[in-house]
Amino acid sequence: MNSIVRKTAKSQHYDQQVNALKRGCFKDPFSFLGVHAITDTHSEIRCYMPGATKLTIKLPQQMIVSTRYGDSDLFIAQLSNQDISAYQLVVDYSDCQVICEDVYSFDSSLDDSAMYLFNEGTLEHAYRHLGAHFIDFKGVAGVRFSVWAPNASSVSVIGEFNHWQQSQHFMRFNPASGVWDLFIPELNEGQCYKFSITTLSGEVLEKADPFAFKMQQAPGTASVLQTRPAAIKLTDKMQRQRVKRNAIDAPISIYEVHLGSWQRKEGDRYLTYQELAQRLINYVTEQGFTHIQLMPISEFPFDGSWGYQPVGLFAPTSRFGGLDDFRYFVEQCHQANIGLLIDWVPGHFPSDPHGLHRFDGTHLFEHADVRQGFHPDWNTYIYNYDRPEVRSFLVANAMYWLEEFAIDGLRVDAVASMLYLDYSREDGQWIPNKFGGRENLGAIECLKQVNLRCYANNPGIMMVAEESTAWPGVTRQVNHDGLGFGYKWNMGWMNDSLHYMQRDPLYRQHHHHELTFSMVYAYSENYILPLSHDEVVHGKGSLIEKMPGDDWQKFANLRAYYAFMWAHPGKKLLFMGGEIAQRSEWNHDQSIDWHLLEHLSHQGVQRTIAQLNKVYRDVPALHQLDTEPSGFSWIDNQNAQQSIFSFIRFAKKASDYVVVISNLTPTVYHDYCIGVPSSGEFEVILNTDDEQLFGSGVQVCGQSAKTTSTVTPCHGHQHSIKLSLPALATVYLKRVADEFID
Repeated sequence: MNSIVRKTAKSQHYDQQVNALKRGCFKDPFSFLGVHAITDTHSEIRCYMPGATKLTIKLPQQMIVSTRYGDSDLFIAQLSNQDISAYQLVVDYSDCQVICEDVYSFDSSLDDSAMYLFNEGTLEHAYRHLGAHFIDFKGVAGVRFSVWAPNASSVSVIGEFNHWQQSQHFMRFNPASGVWDLFIPELNEGQCYKFSITTLSGEVLEKADPFAFKMQQAPGTASVLQTRPAAIKLTDKMQRQRVKRNAIDAPISIYEVHLGSWQRKEGDRYLTYQELAQRLINYVTEQGFTHIQLMPISEFPFDGSWGYQPVGLFAPTSRFGGLDDFRYFVEQCHQANIGLLIDWVPGHFPSDPHGLHRFDGTHLFEHADVRQGFHPDWNTYIYNYDRPEVRSFLVANAMYWLEEFAIDGLRVDAVASMLYLDYSREDGQWIPNKFGGRENLGAIECLKQVNLRCYANNPGIMMVAEESTAWPGVTRQVNHDGLGFGYKWNMGWMNDSLHYMQRDPLYRQHHHHELTFSMVYAYSENYILPLSHDEVVHGKGSLIEKMPGDDWQKFANLRAYYAFMWAHPGKKLLFMGGEIAQRSEWNHDQSIDWHLLEHLSHQGVQRTIAQLNKVYRDVPALHQLDTEPSGFSWIDNQNAQQSIFSFIRFAKKASDYVVVISNLTPTVYHDYCIGVPSSGEFEVILNTDDEQLFGSGVQVCGQSAKTTSTVTPCHGHQHSIKLSLPALATVYLKRVADEFID
């Protein structure tokens, strides 16, 4: 094959274009680079190759040596239109020769209809179109890059493959969508990249890919090329299990986990996803929890944010392994019939320079006005929920976790901060909506769309709102003017009950309402009772250290409190460490204090949680009617003097019920009379004062653990039972037979 040097028939002046290319600011590279006709019979192939010493055009039957334009890095080859066919570039550098495709010979592969939906705010699977995707395009393997930056004057792909040169891979601008794209052949998985964005003012920003499937760990800030694997598919059996375990009448007991500090290996290193799949899932199964909830795992730069300031929303953090390792963890949860929830953060994003803030030099993802776009408490930025493309971004991110990994659902963080324009703001620091109110209409609509689309496309999931106010209809369906969540955290119950339990039992009688008030609104939403990580950080102390009294009383209080919680209407959530009565506040930089299990007191709390979870799962009365008033009835909510609370939990079958009594004073009461709704034999199925739980061993009904009702009116019922109530304890009694004594 001969090399031919051809000079242009007509001198062309490209000084202006060369200057723009050299500066790394070229908005329309396809109008200049690649193949372009210069006469009716001839065309030019123009290539800009910084650092090249020679460039040759390789055609099927000949080689054409390009001419350098002046002393620039622009190379030009002229050929007749008859010669134009598929070609490659042979690029000589001082130390090597590279044969490659001309990126400017490929048309755009963007889906116009998808871009229309993206701009409309309804592109559910935006992550399949934007970002970096390995594809075969016109028989060539490579990566299609695309990024939304409508106000940029120029965008380039930079990375390890082009020595991070801004002037190597200029992207094509699609003005209809505001999206830039470029197909680059022959790239490899694992290579780092970013988008170099030149703003209208000439500032150059280097941004990570918002849709990247993998990100570097800090201090690295680049995105990483990653093949998107096939979505995890549930078997028919797994799908039935998911529907059943997330149902409103199911026993749902959630173990909240921070993966980096649940356990650590020798040398204080993280467990991998593979190791967690064995240890964590086995532990959760042994303890009887039905679900695991992971604190945010979308890639985040700062460990101290616990994941609540994510930069890579589509990238599972690589702190614990790769994407395949995370998939393995998820699949093992499915195999074990353990529900998996992920903490999702659509309320704000951090100010890291490589993140979303001022993405194309303008306030693209966040509101421009700091009164709407900046969060003063967290020093973060707030999404502009009114912008359709932002809604597409967030909806697609929610769909990504649910559809690609088949997880059970999302716990949506800080919903209240999204709903209210005046959240944590003083007068004059917020802007009313168009109706003069404080509701964030854009955020409300965004949340509704997320819930509508996630439930419609993923049957059997659960969407959970961490919402700390009395916003009405959080778990009401969207078509009934609700937000469309499946469950809401009951922050009121959590605050009131913890305030009560922290009080000296001597003074609890004056605050009796703190444990009874929750039943006033218990059925206004579908509630989860949370004792989350938020309650054991920032100087609040651990749960065990919140309890009053000497050490024995602390443990007795905590066991009694847990049993009261497990019997109260609502699903359950407990943060890791609470089940072993961790004494110190949670520290994200170290493991839970597992060595505490050397002590019988801590073993007793762990056994209490395991026993509570078993009873909760096995006894329908404790979970079937969590959201129905018919599932609960007070026996006595007025005994403030003795700080005793008694109530009944009913199953769907009314004759199937459990009597619950909590004695929250350090006094034992013998022959205590409790009214019951029907005659029968009652068996103690839980006693937090049991010696095996590190209790004092007071027998509620004698050695048989059973008692039979008598026709003795009490608490408004015609039948009653007499018990010994242990100090600082909660007991459950289940009606097991119809016999009674006159």
